[in-house]
Amino acid sequence: MEIPNQYIKNLYRIMLVFLVILSLFFAVKLLAEFRSYSVMDSSDANTITLFGHGEIYTVPDIANFYFTIKKEAKTVKEAQNKVAEIEKKVLDFFKSKNIADKDIKTVNTSFNPKYNYVRTPCPQVETSGVSGGVSYDCGGSKQALIGYEASESITVKVRNTDDVGSITQGLGATGVSDLSGPNFTIDNEDSLKAEARKKAIDNAREKAKALAKDLGVKLGKIANFSENGGYGGPVYYAKDAMMTEGGNVASAPAEIPKGENMISSDVTITYEIK
Repeated sequence: MEIPNQYIKNLYRIMLVFLVILSLFFAVKLLAEFRSYSVMDSSDANTITLFGHGEIYTVPDIANFYFTIKKEAKTVKEAQNKVAEIEKKVLDFFKSKNIADKDIKTVNTSFNPKYNYVRTPCPQVETSGVSGGVSYDCGGSKQALIGYEASESITVKVRNTDDVGSITQGLGATGVSDLSGPNFTIDNEDSLKAEARKKAIDNAREKAKALAKDLGVKLGKIANFSENGGYGGPVYYAKDAMMTEGGNVASAPAEIPKGENMISSDVTITYEIK
């Protein structure tokens, strides 16, 4: 029995449609698998980021002072000469304390005119019932130059912190003003910063190991690293503690507590996981 040609053509069409549908099905499935693989292999999915903190405490080895010498006189030269006299006393005092010239620095010098406002007497207006009349402002005041003020600001670094108490007292006795300090700091802190950074890295590494264990993965190489360093230290003695309300110098203690300064490091480490 011979099969009609029309039947064969219809069968071919059905098979072709079936093959097209089957191909589309496998294409969609393959694309989904590819996208899933890409997500799993992305940098966001195969890394973990941890933060670490490290601190180092140490006794400061230097103290910084800041002060100003101010004097007034009729002329600029006279005011500057008065400042120079006080400055010589200060430098002689520093020399007696074995403070090197390199640790003394002038940061500002200036002179400014000083004025006084003089009011011109105004005539009194006679008012009925008021004895002596009534005074009023007739706008006759004027500015008069009365002299000059010269000033010089100096910073000093004290390396022998045991002398801080006597230096504080001695500076006040020389006639300086606006005395600030001591500010206790560390002269060379690079090695301490490195030590604090190592502690921060160890802290982040331990956190990463613990997290990897909990996740059931293993740590790979470091993908990224960054650091933010910090420095802090208390100031135990300041101007308000050295001056009385009248501006006179109060007695400074023989020793001023230095306390401890903190140097810290904060790191961020990103590990690959596998």
